[in-house]
Amino acid sequence: MEVFAYLIPYGLEWLNLIVRWLHVITGIAWIGASFYFVWLDNSIRPPAPGSELAQKGVAGELWAVHGGGFYNPQKYLVAPAELPKELHWFKWEAYSTWLSGFALLTIAYYFNAQAMMIDKAVADISSGQAIGIGIATLVIGWTVYDLLCRSPLAKHELWFGVTVFALIVGAAYVLTHVLSGRAAYIHVGAMIGTIMVANVLMLIIPGQRKMVEAMAAGKLPDPKHGLKAKQRSVHNNYFTLPVLFIMISNHYAMTYRNDHAWLVLALIMAAGVFIRHFFNLRHKGRVEWRYPAIGVALLVAVAVAIAPKAPVAAAPALNPAAQFKSVHAIIAQRCATCHSAQPTQPGFATAPAGMMLDNETEIRQHAAQIYKQAIELKAMPIGNLTNMTEAERSELGAWLQQTMQGAK
Repeated sequence: MEVFAYLIPYGLEWLNLIVRWLHVITGIAWIGASFYFVWLDNSIRPPAPGSELAQKGVAGELWAVHGGGFYNPQKYLVAPAELPKELHWFKWEAYSTWLSGFALLTIAYYFNAQAMMIDKAVADISSGQAIGIGIATLVIGWTVYDLLCRSPLAKHELWFGVTVFALIVGAAYVLTHVLSGRAAYIHVGAMIGTIMVANVLMLIIPGQRKMVEAMAAGKLPDPKHGLKAKQRSVHNNYFTLPVLFIMISNHYAMTYRNDHAWLVLALIMAAGVFIRHFFNLRHKGRVEWRYPAIGVALLVAVAVAIAPKAPVAAAPALNPAAQFKSVHAIIAQRCATCHSAQPTQPGFATAPAGMMLDNETEIRQHAAQIYKQAIELKAMPIGNLTNMTEAERSELGAWLQQTMQGAK
């Protein structure tokens, strides 16, 4: 029975690895296709008036070279005169990314919600409540966004964008006050990802189907379907950089462990939007350096604002051996339940990040990392699952400072 209990978290870790790998692969495929088609749409040039292409209804074309061959993609204003025999659709990249992402969210967060989603210093809630909040965020986020898209506000691109950005920031503010910072960030990303895939599932693909069905019936497709699909596709394009940052944010506790984590996320997402806008304009032939300059300035401002304060020099230990014995007891009780060759904390089969703290050599080896995560950021123990006290952090921090100073 003990072996079986150990193999469950080990099996989940392998499942986590495989699904995460799949999620990255499908995400690359989806975002790559999205970036390419937005680039293509912005880069095509209209044919000469009265030319053969113009008479065929081609709105724009371009020539490209890649992989030893020449390509000549063309875009029709509404549709070609005849429905092609073979038509490629781009949808499973989006669906597979969301499905693998939600599976990963379930494996990494929902199966171990007590450790991954709850920080009692933020809100003392149950695992069921945390999971319910997470799933509700996805549903509510899409519903409000879709209603905004169908409202008169959608005709005013700038104010619509500002409103949607405010919606996302508002969600980040709420989530960082009920979930752990790490879980809050990942659910903001999951909400944006759900909006993106719902755009594909509910608007883009159905609109394309209606256009194809009209052509198959010998009718001229209604251009409104293409316009709606284009609108949602452009929205998805601007969502991509914020989502990509959130996907990697769990490696950077300095962002989600900040007292104003929601604002840190808002500024980094805004930087991504400005940088993405620069490339979209550049593809149209407009080079507006102010946009990446604003994006970089925002990132620099965040980096400066959340920079850690220099630690106060620790007083020399009166009895180093006795002090380490006390520190070792703290680490054994609060840290090594996960960071061990044989973790005892439920849900962990191996030491996170491969960091083991079973003995003095390993503890001294990782002193700087322990200080950063447990003392400076207070990101560990994760969600303070093992209830490390402030007094213990203070004692551990003093010893770690002495250790790091002695190693210089």
